[in-house]
Amino acid sequence: MVGLMGRQWLHAKRAIVNLKKGQAVGKLVKEITVAAKMGGADPAGNARLFAAVEKARKASVTRDVIERAIGKGTGAGGEKMNLEHVAFEGYGPHKVPVIVECMTDNLQRTVPEIRVLFRRGVLGSANSNKFLFDHVGLVEAHTADAAVDAEAAAIEAGANDFEPLTQAQNDDIPEEATGVRFMADRTAVHAITTWLKEHGWTVVTSELGYVAKQFPELTEAQRADVGEFLQTFEDHDDVQRVWAAVK
Repeated sequence: MVGLMGRQWLHAKRAIVNLKKGQAVGKLVKEITVAAKMGGADPAGNARLFAAVEKARKASVTRDVIERAIGKGTGAGGEKMNLEHVAFEGYGPHKVPVIVECMTDNLQRTVPEIRVLFRRGVLGSANSNKFLFDHVGLVEAHTADAAVDAEAAAIEAGANDFEPLTQAQNDDIPEEATGVRFMADRTAVHAITTWLKEHGWTVVTSELGYVAKQFPELTEAQRADVGEFLQTFEDHDDVQRVWAAVK
């Protein structure tokens, strides 16, 4: 009986892993569509699309699927996806400021579902907490060079600031690599991405995002609580990004 239960649990675990994988691929494909819609079909001239396509390739998304997603974003080939961008601002447990960005083809479905996820926190009214964040350009990249001077790279690339980035913070950073997050003016994202690519870095994220100005002091238990709360948003199909004031 124990063996059987163990097997069933294993199958259930595998099913969850496969479901998560499928969901992750779905989000990658949507990200490609969004990036193409916002910045055009050419990855060479669209840093966000370049990063999204590279990520999709690493996840073994086929070229056909990638090209179809780009076509949906640009309306090429008669396939147009009408996606609306909607951002929810509020607070998680322990008064942690949160911004949740969604891309949806059905606001009537998404809005009430996100409201439900906020029930353990507080969903704010319009423009309630964006002032607690800086809206900046974010480029995340890694290099095999363990002795790389990240500060020099940030200065030369044109970033305003940088911080180390580990695999725990971004799954796309290999364990043995040196990962860095570069913060910049929103208009500088493409130039920084291009500079990094030309100087041997692998860019995994290139986008506009929100960086908290202050971080509430949290205990380990509180941090875990907030992490669980944020994960419920990550698991929602329409959620593209979750920004929170958590170190």
